[in-house]
Amino acid sequence: MHRIRHICVYCGSSEGADPAFIAAAESFGRILAENDIGLVYGGGDLGLMGAVAHATLRAGGHVTGIIPGFLSRRENMLAAVQELIVVDDMHTRKRLMFEKADAFVALPGGVGTLEELVEQLTWVQLQQHQKPVLIADINGFWAPLLALIDHMREQRFIRPQTETRYLVGKNVEEILPMLIAAYQKIEPRRTDEALLPEF
Repeated sequence: MHRIRHICVYCGSSEGADPAFIAAAESFGRILAENDIGLVYGGGDLGLMGAVAHATLRAGGHVTGIIPGFLSRRENMLAAVQELIVVDDMHTRKRLMFEKADAFVALPGGVGTLEELVEQLTWVQLQQHQKPVLIADINGFWAPLLALIDHMREQRFIRPQTETRYLVGKNVEEILPMLIAAYQKIEPRRTDEALLPEF
């Protein structure tokens, strides 16, 4: 039976206003390590990005950080990870994060996190891959986005035949079980043969 080996986490390079955000990042990092699932993330040492990476490392987990060279100082590149990949641009970063992950989780974050999440939702909608995408709606952070997606659906910009598939987790403890359940429904060959749009 195929299983999730690596999860890509999108999240902010700031801690945010709610202490629950950083607590969620740290908790999820521990959960990944305890379940022998590697973390794939943006390679920074700040905010929620740094929190999830450090928590994974402290619990004995494996971390892959992927960061563009121009962000290595701005996001304080975390050199302590087992695998650190410095790339030339954001497009390469996002492609490698996709290729190395079996599933995706969006914790709270800013415009960059939103862009990464929406890109994955778009690829799923266009049937370019079947990897699970989960929105971690910690303390209702993503509620405005979820409401906007509902609005798009109501206004018929998301039609039944092009439905956007995603999972929503309200607390950290339910994220991994939801992803595992969704991943088990994927045909193994499709995760390997997934095609992506050309940049």
